[in-house]
Amino acid sequence: MIQNGLVSVTIVTYNSGRFIKRCLESVLAQKFSLKEIVVVDNASTDGTVDILDQFDDQDKYKDVRIYYNDANIGFAAAQNQAIQLSNGEWILTLNPDVLLLPNFLQALVDAGHRDPKIGTVCGKLLAMSATFDLPETPIVDSTGIYFNPMLRHLDRGSQEVDNGEYMNYEYVFGATAAAALYRREMIDDVSIPGNNDGTGPSEFFDPDFFVYREDADVAWRAQLLGWKCLYTPYARGYHVRAVLPMNRHALPAVINMHSVKNRFLMRIKNISPDLYRQHWFAITSRDLIVLGACLVREHSSLRAFWLVAKNWSRLMVKRHWIMEHKRVTDAYMSAWFHFQPQALPASKQTVRGAKQLAARTVRG
Repeated sequence: MIQNGLVSVTIVTYNSGRFIKRCLESVLAQKFSLKEIVVVDNASTDGTVDILDQFDDQDKYKDVRIYYNDANIGFAAAQNQAIQLSNGEWILTLNPDVLLLPNFLQALVDAGHRDPKIGTVCGKLLAMSATFDLPETPIVDSTGIYFNPMLRHLDRGSQEVDNGEYMNYEYVFGATAAAALYRREMIDDVSIPGNNDGTGPSEFFDPDFFVYREDADVAWRAQLLGWKCLYTPYARGYHVRAVLPMNRHALPAVINMHSVKNRFLMRIKNISPDLYRQHWFAITSRDLIVLGACLVREHSSLRAFWLVAKNWSRLMVKRHWIMEHKRVTDAYMSAWFHFQPQALPASKQTVRGAKQLAARTVRG
């Protein structure tokens, strides 16, 4: 069994008082020896700080380190901050509205060690209410993310009743950063040098995204650079998901604006000319729908287009870096973009080894 100080857990909080205590308790209850838990708070005003102060006791919680920002710098930048402050060989990015079952981390790490090209590992997240109540009928939240030809990224299995599906080890496009395990070697490899000239801190998550879609952007970049994402069914947790396609109208206007902006930032950085040529009609159709919705109904999101234009030169620098470091063929990337979720079976050796480790974990 692989264990002992390999994993740093990084959590970003912002007005997360409803969730953070139980989230941290579930991390501390893991049947796995953690290296550390790094929490970065983005200037919460709802009592989150008071709850975090309970865990900021090195005598009682020696593995927990908490940092307080003076302003809300966004999820992406704060996660980068937490990752840079951590020391683990693997990094589990975790949302405060996630509750992990006790074997979650062990199952992820065991699976990740089966292939050195696995840069990301994700498990099965199930949906739960904002009060952390578990539904009588289990509903899938995510078993990894996929892209369709319209460049929408979606969660595999989202809102489906969990009838024992998704029980195979599979390579998927990427993981939701709500609970994703990233290999440090991959983080270092795919991070873009900061300040456009390499003088600033490197960017794993793109700070220009601020919030939302930053995990899909990382997944796309990691795929371009040849890293794999493995889904393991033996890592299970629960997630309170606020952002779903059907409840967009109920979300804060600023979240919807960032969603529109980040759709275009992600494409400008990562798409190859060949992939665009194959799916230009689907992409353009979706673009017109997005633009029309902003013009007719969601006027606050029009600012997204101004921000894309404002940051154009910086985007081009990032795109150049990504395309210069691309290691896979256009045909490989194209195979991931379908209207139905795509997954590749893990090799027999990977599955066999992961199952053996999972069985020992369960017995332990």
